[in-house]
Amino acid sequence: EEEKDDGEGEITPYQTTVKDKDGNETRVTVDKDDGVRPQTTAEGLGKLKAAFQKGGTTTAGNSSQVTDGASCILLARRDVANSLGCRIIGRIVGFSVAGVPPKVMGIGPAFAIPAALERSGLQMSDIDIFEINEAFASQASYCVKKLGVPAEKLNPKGGAIALGHPLGMTGSRMICTLMSELERTQKRFGIVSMCIGTGMGAAGVFERE
Repeated sequence: EEEKDDGEGEITPYQTTVKDKDGNETRVTVDKDDGVRPQTTAEGLGKLKAAFQKGGTTTAGNSSQVTDGASCILLARRDVANSLGCRIIGRIVGFSVAGVPPKVMGIGPAFAIPAALERSGLQMSDIDIFEINEAFASQASYCVKKLGVPAEKLNPKGGAIALGHPLGMTGSRMICTLMSELERTQKRFGIVSMCIGTGMGAAGVFERE
């Protein structure tokens, strides 16, 4: 999907200098995610070794890649944003966290999302887009199945397995992706949810303005 639009609406081009192994410097423009690999095939993915245990199903191909990245979210009171002339693109409707046993920490979203919806006075059917983090395909698949998330509403621009997983900016990257997609499709409600180490899950409900 990103190969089609180059992340239009959520990626700001940035110029920087990089060095190769010989110390030669080159000026480059970073304007798209390096992790997108359109040449990937099912056959190639099937040849990858299990990451954790022999015969396991989790591999480097169905896990989030670790990538570099930066993201920014500006949060403000409505009156302050208006006084500064800022365009308000959305609002936080509700937020919740939930805990699960640490050994299954990846399934936190399956419990945080219902809690966030209840606090927001909304139902699953009210949500137009679900952005659920993909630390591993197995973890994300469990959450999707337990919650009954429609495939067409799930990570429409790709999740962490496709785009990467810059440590420390998961939430802001997902919010940027969600809000730009809500704007593009003229939809109203979206959810951002992620698992957190030691067994937590977090979820936030957002509304496009």
